[in-house]
Amino acid sequence: MATDARAAMIDAAIRILAEDGYQAASFTEVIARSGAPRGSIYHHFPGGKDELVAAALDVQSARTFERLEQLTGQDPVTVVRAFTDGWRRGLELTDFAVGCSLLAVSTSTGEGELRAKAGGLFRDWRGLLARLFVAGGMDPARAQGFAAQVLAATEGAVAISRAERSFESFDLVTAQLRGAAG
Repeated sequence: MATDARAAMIDAAIRILAEDGYQAASFTEVIARSGAPRGSIYHHFPGGKDELVAAALDVQSARTFERLEQLTGQDPVTVVRAFTDGWRRGLELTDFAVGCSLLAVSTSTGEGELRAKAGGLFRDWRGLLARLFVAGGMDPARAQGFAAQVLAATEGAVAISRAERSFESFDLVTAQLRGAAG
C-alpha cells in the first residue's frame, strides 16, 4: 500500500508538472490528485517537493526510454513517427492540456539541481534517439545533430500546439522532421 501511495503521488506530480509547471506541483495539489494520505508525503519524500519532482522526472524519463527502446532497429522515419505520434496522442487525449514535464521544470525553476537534472535527462533522451537512428541505418556523424533537432523541434511544437490549441504547427514540424529522417 505504501508503494502504491508513492507511485500515485509521483503520477500526480508528473501530470501537474506537464499541465501547469513546477510552481503548481504543491504537496496539497499532489495529495488532492493522488488520493494519497497526507502523512505519506513526508514519509516518501522527506527531502520535500524537489525530491518528489526529481522522482517524477525519473519515472517519466524511464517510461519514455522504455517506449523508445522498443524501436531499436527501426528506420529513422519510423522512430521519428513514433516519437512525434506519442506527443500528438498526448495532446489529443488531454485536449492540449499536457506538455513535457522536463520542459516544464526547465522553464519554471531557477538554476539548481532540478534544472540540471532535467538537462541531464534531455541529454539522455537525445543520446537514445541518436542510438536509435544509428541502429536504423543513419550515418553516426549525422545522428547526434538530428536527434537534437528532433527533440528540440518536437518539444517546441508541443508547446506551440498547447498555446494555439491547434495541431497546425505541430503537424508542419513533424512533417519536416519525417522528411529529413528519410
